[in-house]
Amino acid sequence: MPRAAARVAVVGATGFAGALAAAIVFRHPSLELAAVTARADAGRRLDDLYPRHRVELELETFHAEGLAERADAALVAYPHGAAAPAVEALRERGLKVVDLSADFRLDRERYERYYQPHDAPGLLDEAVYGLTELHREEIRAAELVAAPGCYPTAALLALAPLREIAADVVVDAKSGVSGAGREATDTTHFVSVAENFNPYKVDGHRHRAELEHELGGGFPITFTPHLLPIDQGLLASCYITPRRELSGSDVAELFSTAFADEPFIELVDAPPGVRDVRETNRCRIHATVEPATGRVLVFAAIDNLWKGAAGQAVQDLNLMLGLDEAEGLA
Repeated sequence: MPRAAARVAVVGATGFAGALAAAIVFRHPSLELAAVTARADAGRRLDDLYPRHRVELELETFHAEGLAERADAALVAYPHGAAAPAVEALRERGLKVVDLSADFRLDRERYERYYQPHDAPGLLDEAVYGLTELHREEIRAAELVAAPGCYPTAALLALAPLREIAADVVVDAKSGVSGAGREATDTTHFVSVAENFNPYKVDGHRHRAELEHELGGGFPITFTPHLLPIDQGLLASCYITPRRELSGSDVAELFSTAFADEPFIELVDAPPGVRDVRETNRCRIHATVEPATGRVLVFAAIDNLWKGAAGQAVQDLNLMLGLDEAEGLA
């Protein structure tokens, strides 16, 4: 007898990541998109806001009780701060939740240092960091998963095989403007980004907290984000000073061992570009050694809305629901 489709609500479906999450769930062979919610756009159809996603559902106001009657799980795509109360309400009603915000990615001390006072600290201990390649079995057993940020996703996949031998790390990362969200600001408005390229938050971007948390803080990390004049895509160029001399074949072995049989990791022989992974949940990685300095150079490319947000959230949800983690994803 065929397995019944799991019913999934997307909470906050009008942002770039939420709309894409709804589209992926809508076409997923083992999931049913039960509801899509919005704050300002309730009453409109999602395909009016995003015609290319072709999701023919009306956006509704968030009511946890009503969603609990129609859904088994939820993807929450609210900004940080707004997400925590919604996640708490859904968890109180027994739904499995993947949260795309930063609200459950960190311990309380780091979260409140980099963000704000936490509105649902009682849930922090049950939350699992949703980078599947590093936490697969924990995610499989979890009821609440915090999908990683886009910059940390690429950087952590580039650095994880080297974390035991790194003495110093520089992450030079560039993202398309969709990573800043749907609402344009002075720095992400078309006039500001067209034919331009600049670093930002050079004194300390919030996403460095995830790097510190996941890599253990045993070595200094310099993290500098840049804004690219493209809509989607993210490239993390990582420069690692190793504690011991490594050859190119040593590095290749470390990465092939770390990512053997990973469905969404592609180890390639040349530095990747963001177009190589556009509209996919894949991360393409090239790792090598610079002969002049002995530094390890690692380049990781993702689509910031897919592997960096919505696609990764569905990958997490697949595991939580007992499905093949790659189902419904490209």
